[in-house]
Amino acid sequence: MPRTTTVECPGCPPLRVLTFDTLGLIKVVEARDKQHGGVPKIVERWGEPDSSKSIMAVSMIDRKTQPLMAVARKNGQVEVMSPINGDLQAIISNANSTDLQSEENNVVGLHLFEKQDLEVASRSCTLLTCTSKGNASIRSIEFTDLSTESPCNDSSKSWNVCSGGNILCCKVDTSEKFALFGGKGVEVNIWDLDNCTKIWNAKSPPKNSLGIFTPTWFTSATFLSKDDHKKFVAGTNSHQVRLYDISAQRRPVLSFDFRETSIKALDADIDGYSVYIGNGSGDMASFDIRTGKLLGCFIGKCSGSIRSIVRHPELPVIASCGLDSYLRLWDTKTRQLLSSVFLKQPLMHACFDSNFIVEETPAGAVSLPNKEQTTNIISEELEASPLKRKKSSKNKENIDGGERKKKSKRSEEHKKSKGKDGGEKIVSKDKQSKSTSKKKNKGSKFAIPDEGL
Repeated sequence: MPRTTTVECPGCPPLRVLTFDTLGLIKVVEARDKQHGGVPKIVERWGEPDSSKSIMAVSMIDRKTQPLMAVARKNGQVEVMSPINGDLQAIISNANSTDLQSEENNVVGLHLFEKQDLEVASRSCTLLTCTSKGNASIRSIEFTDLSTESPCNDSSKSWNVCSGGNILCCKVDTSEKFALFGGKGVEVNIWDLDNCTKIWNAKSPPKNSLGIFTPTWFTSATFLSKDDHKKFVAGTNSHQVRLYDISAQRRPVLSFDFRETSIKALDADIDGYSVYIGNGSGDMASFDIRTGKLLGCFIGKCSGSIRSIVRHPELPVIASCGLDSYLRLWDTKTRQLLSSVFLKQPLMHACFDSNFIVEETPAGAVSLPNKEQTTNIISEELEASPLKRKKSSKNKENIDGGERKKKSKRSEEHKKSKGKDGGEKIVSKDKQSKSTSKKKNKGSKFAIPDEGL
């Protein structure tokens, strides 16, 4: 028998996560308990299941006022919606430009630009899209009636990122001035978004000691620091993690292997040097990218390929999801599994809503029970009611038995009393008969001498 270990899930702090799956559904998962470990539950589901609307890329502007979220689908549409209630703001149907119906030219890179006035943001948004064939564009979209397609301004820019190969990863830095592209047959390169020009291109590493050259195949990438766009980490299909510094050299500064399957997801910690890595076999670990040292693996085995790893901007929590249809929440310090939610469909992406706040009921106010609480109360009452009836029936039987015993005792006493009265009557009758017989005897004595006379 194989050895198995049970992992206890202590629960997670109050948070809100949005998940995106292969059937085009968006599910909202929330954990609300503050005092004890909260159990995340599915609160809302947006959309209808459709495999042609599978979500390929996601971008979210996480802010307190007027947050926005963009979703790129498999059929070429890009939808801009509200992450609070799922209301659509704009729809773009020709996001993959020339090849509208081509499944080989899906939108794989998506970014919503955050740095703009709130007044302008309420009416429009700026969006970067990149297809798998390398067609990149920046366009400004106005929010209009959803019955018609949202128009794009004439100030849109478009260029070609690569001449051959397929783009698989796209990332924009925090300053939103530089973008990173890489993929299968495409070396990692960085572009200046203001001028749409390439400023740096990576060089493939040399052959190994056996003279074998590893082909170029980048699967994921992320910038290491928010303030610096010159350092980034990339994962390859040959289970290798590479650190690049564009100010130092074109080849990787540091590289190391992680297990035996391809790297599928990467994300950097807010400390600027820790990196979280997930591969195609469900293994997940954290590394110190300064030295390439393994800090530790996460407790609990995932049964499917990990497709997305997201670090919470404030809480020490990271979320991972993948093809096993589970959303898992982990503690960044102990690397322990806090909680997991089964979402039925294979998941492609996840993102946090850091402005989620649990509303507290004021002191002295009586909070109304939820639907679940009311159903639990009703079920408890239904379960408890037959027990009470059984007890009451037993009590009644006991009472009836006691009354019957008392009645039987009374009847016996009554019979005894009747028997005594009957005996007394018999004795009194005997006495009366004896007295009458004596009187007769006396009379007979006196009568005999009269006859002789």
